[in-house]
Amino acid sequence: MPAPLSVIIPALNAAADLPLALESLLPGLEAGLIREVIVADGGSTDATRAIAGSAGANLIESAPGRGKQLRAGAGAARGEWFLFLHADTALSRDWPERAAAHMGTRPGQAASFKLKYRSDAREARWLEGRANRRARWMGLPYGDQGLLISRALYEEIGGFADVPLMEDVMIVRALGKKRLVILDAEARTSAAKYERDGWRKRAWSNAWLLTRFLLGAKPEALAKAYR
Repeated sequence: MPAPLSVIIPALNAAADLPLALESLLPGLEAGLIREVIVADGGSTDATRAIAGSAGANLIESAPGRGKQLRAGAGAARGEWFLFLHADTALSRDWPERAAAHMGTRPGQAASFKLKYRSDAREARWLEGRANRRARWMGLPYGDQGLLISRALYEEIGGFADVPLMEDVMIVRALGKKRLVILDAEARTSAAKYERDGWRKRAWSNAWLLTRFLLGAKPEALAKAYR
């Protein structure tokens, strides 16, 4: 029987972070969990494509936009389970054990991982705690926490929306809190944007975008503000 899991990574000029993300998948390959790794590239001009190819990933081309790229990756996937992972996120070494247990017992639920920033800053711990509480209490993890979901459930809820922003929020809202659990393994994501813009400034800016979205603002309008 083929391994069950297709890992889908949307990427755009991700050469600085993609090697670490791909390396973190090795325990899943060793455990016989991963059938394929798909990198959905949105038109990179750096070494992203070469890195994906040298790692043995299936490289597909997509129009830029994370929603488009995620949809393209899912459309090309052959596994019965999907793991959507951002190119700047690396999973902790225990993720295959947690994922396999979930896949074997909870096919009707999706899962994300606990958020961890790759930073020693005190603010990183503050923001992690805030994000993980939101994920547990509200059922609203962001895309940088990964999403593990069966093909059947993904298709049932219509998959990722083709929008320029908030595609991660839209899919977990479509799932609902009762069909989403947080696994006891870490998604260790880049802190570069927070270190560049300031931790609290970036965090409150993101929180304001989420609030506007929940109040009815369109993803297209929010994408302009985000950029």
